[in-house]
Amino acid sequence: MEIINIVVLALSALLLTYAGAMRLIKPLKSLCLKTYLENPDIKLEGKVDVFNEMRAAGASMAFGGVILFLGIIIPQLTLASFVVGMVIFLGNAIGRLTSLSSDGKPNQQLGQGLFSELILGAANTVCLVIALI
Repeated sequence: MEIINIVVLALSALLLTYAGAMRLIKPLKSLCLKTYLENPDIKLEGKVDVFNEMRAAGASMAFGGVILFLGIIIPQLTLASFVVGMVIFLGNAIGRLTSLSSDGKPNQQLGQGLFSELILGAANTVCLVIALI
């Protein structure tokens, strides 16, 4: 079971750290801004509020990923890491599902994001429950 815990935490940590760091460092490259960037009538350069929101979300994701990495190497943080992974992934998935029902179907890449969030959120939840039993 230990190997499965490490794999779940490692995959979750890699995804959160990478996605979060990219939003923090290059908010304009974020997938959710892609549609706006493709429209020449919309200018996002210099939109401090948009960048502020993107970087804040990115930092939260990146630091969540760091907590997950720490859960691999510090056994006392393993349970907390599963909780962090579960909250972030399932929280994002619930937000996407709410948007799907309220706003309509997003592009394919965002749909793939929902799928990975559901899988990793469920994996973190299962590992947490098993660790608590």
